[in-house]
Amino acid sequence: MNFLQKGSALSEMKYDFKNIEAKWQQRWEEEGIFHASDDYSKKKFYALVEFPYPSGAGMHVGHVKAYSGLEVISRKRRMEGYNVLFPLGFDAFGLPTENYAIKTGIHPRRVTDMNIEKFTSQMKRVGFSFDWTKTIDTTDEDYYKWTQWIFLKMFESGLVFRDKTLVNYCPHCKVVLSNEDSQGGKCDICHSDIVQRSKDVWYLRITEYADKLLEGLEHVDYLPNIKTQQKNWIGKSRGAFVNFEISGTDERLKIYTTRPDTLFGVTFMVIAPEHPLLDKYKGKITNFADIEAYREECAKKTEFERTQLVKDKTGVKVEGFTAQNPISGSEIPVYISDYVMMGYGTGAIMAVPAHDERDYDFARKFGINIIEVIKGGNIEEGAYTGEGEMVNSGFLNGYTNKKDSIERMIAHLEEKGIGEAGVQYKMKDWAFNRQRYWGEPIPIVHCPHCGMVSVPYEELPLKLPEIENFEPGEGGESPLAKIDSFVNCKCPKCGADAHRETDTMPQWAGSSWYFLRYIDPHNTECFADPEKLKYWMPVDWYNGGMEHVTRHLIYSRFWYKFLYDIGEVPVDEPYAKRTAQGLILGPDGEKMSKSKGNVVDPNDVVDKYGADVLRTYILFMGDYGVAAPWSENGVRGCKRFLDRVAAMSDMVKNSADSGVDTLLHKTVKKVTSDIEEMKFNTAIAAMMTFVNKVYDAGAITSDELKMFVKILCPFAPHLCEEMWHELGGSGFASLAEWPTYDESKVVDSEIEIAVQICGKVRAAVVIAADASADDAIAAARANEKIAAALDGKNIIKEIYVPGRIVNIVAK
Repeated sequence: MNFLQKGSALSEMKYDFKNIEAKWQQRWEEEGIFHASDDYSKKKFYALVEFPYPSGAGMHVGHVKAYSGLEVISRKRRMEGYNVLFPLGFDAFGLPTENYAIKTGIHPRRVTDMNIEKFTSQMKRVGFSFDWTKTIDTTDEDYYKWTQWIFLKMFESGLVFRDKTLVNYCPHCKVVLSNEDSQGGKCDICHSDIVQRSKDVWYLRITEYADKLLEGLEHVDYLPNIKTQQKNWIGKSRGAFVNFEISGTDERLKIYTTRPDTLFGVTFMVIAPEHPLLDKYKGKITNFADIEAYREECAKKTEFERTQLVKDKTGVKVEGFTAQNPISGSEIPVYISDYVMMGYGTGAIMAVPAHDERDYDFARKFGINIIEVIKGGNIEEGAYTGEGEMVNSGFLNGYTNKKDSIERMIAHLEEKGIGEAGVQYKMKDWAFNRQRYWGEPIPIVHCPHCGMVSVPYEELPLKLPEIENFEPGEGGESPLAKIDSFVNCKCPKCGADAHRETDTMPQWAGSSWYFLRYIDPHNTECFADPEKLKYWMPVDWYNGGMEHVTRHLIYSRFWYKFLYDIGEVPVDEPYAKRTAQGLILGPDGEKMSKSKGNVVDPNDVVDKYGADVLRTYILFMGDYGVAAPWSENGVRGCKRFLDRVAAMSDMVKNSADSGVDTLLHKTVKKVTSDIEEMKFNTAIAAMMTFVNKVYDAGAITSDELKMFVKILCPFAPHLCEEMWHELGGSGFASLAEWPTYDESKVVDSEIEIAVQICGKVRAAVVIAADASADDAIAAARANEKIAAALDGKNIIKEIYVPGRIVNIVAK
């Protein structure tokens, strides 16, 4: 056939991938075959992949793997008759582009446009079936108008507030970071050490949605480890709030504990060094100078450093007041220590050193009393954190069930008016601002008379002004603060002189609702038409990286649930299903990085082998959800496989071995099932086995080859389109009907079963698939190995497990 380049043997025929791939990519685009339809009568499938940040480096192999899974599934869905929405856009605000602009002097707008153009052309070369008419760019004014609109709706609903607090600050990027963006005490952008600073910060009250976010997980199909990570991030715990009176004052320190049953073992308290009680009673505290010195030391530490479990225990005893254990009545000392934070809980904790390792270490260092209240350990050696009988605990003595003892103590606390049952969350409210230029302007005006006022909806979008100097100020203020024409304005309420907010939103803002805009990206009246939302939502299948399941996934579910609560979206969860892909490692088995010299450029693979080979290899290299190293031999193996497939066009005959037809139906069944389970590697392996069978037989019919081309098409669409065309198929292979298999042809007439003697496998025999128990046992006993093993023994019992095993018990 004319697309083959002759080699020395049939199996070595090569196909002209460069011309074929360019040809069919052009045809797909001209015909618009991947465009989602507005025909709401059709069954729909909305496939979503995490949209990329358009960096100057362009596409990498991680992008190809991340998108290839749902690429195959989306292509299969189209062939099954679904109306498929499979879009891609760009999450383009953020620090890397701004830092590049500062370095080069090129405006972030121009940098972003160049990067998007490069990225788009690279993705099209791979042959992804994205609907490019739905493309979005979070930096586009028509897009971030609606990001600002949602922000204002949250502001009106009391979910936005501003507070002065200690924040994670990156001196290098000159920006405030959320806890999520500064894990491990490092900046998520530049990986520099962060420091603590006191600043005014915008927050979104994501904690208000903690229970809804948890409850929603019960109704979605997410991978178990994704659900677990979300639950752990939210960190809901049940316990009690308990009040400790402070001597010589009318004050009470409220603490939260998940183990109120251990209150009899509380021998000291620890409060945050920043606790306002210290300043309020400064005159009573005789060692306030020591407290101030300790505070200065704490200010140099990041939140991550302060809360590490494995570190030296430091602190200062407060000389001037003590607390009273509300259960035992005993007087206990109060300390300050860096591991207690004002932002967590109440800024104060009770300490039970006998049963908490950190409290134990602290008590040993400062010579504090240790009282055992749970039997089972040796408090001379260390804290006992297991379960056991309650001792030294008054009315709880003798209790052995933790749940019962907790309930009894809470009842006592509530009866005495010294505490109550409560719930706490590990998740904190979302720090939602950046002191940088390249982000969505926060649409708030600060008026000396009216306070914080929303920018009127009709004035949205509040646009970024054109500036040349993108450097943030040394104090960390936004570059926008230097632009008088942007800052100075009139109050929308009273008309007085006012000033605009100069912070911008974090990069997570635009990605918190992008899946909604794909549905109706050019709408100027609303973020998406309600009828279109009703048809397309929820997203049927969302695939992305595990690194985003605790930030982006939680943030976007929060935004979406808010929109549901105000009646803007039709269902209460955005994503029906969420899966994840594993990393592609370098050929050395290590994570790819330029410094290690192990980065594989997918563009080079396309140049050398073609897009179909890249696509096929990336899905063949291993379990889709697991990390796997790159192998050049594996790439060449996939090239040989597709060359052999191409050459099968010259093996078409009017008839072929019946074994080819039988194996084809089995292959269709397996590939159909494996695609749905994301077992792409075993689907490709099954197709490789089929090709080997065809070569062994030396022939395949036209109808059989057409059937095979259709199941290979989602993986290697360019080659399959060419073969489909050459075989006389109508239209596009990408839109041909997905094949069905004949059930009678996928049932084996014969099966192999194991034969055991007294539970040990001794042989295997081939029997008819529908063999009776008597026939199966007879075949087993006729086997030479089994007969020899049974010689001279008495058979006690014979068992046949249909289709699996014969077990003979003999003495």
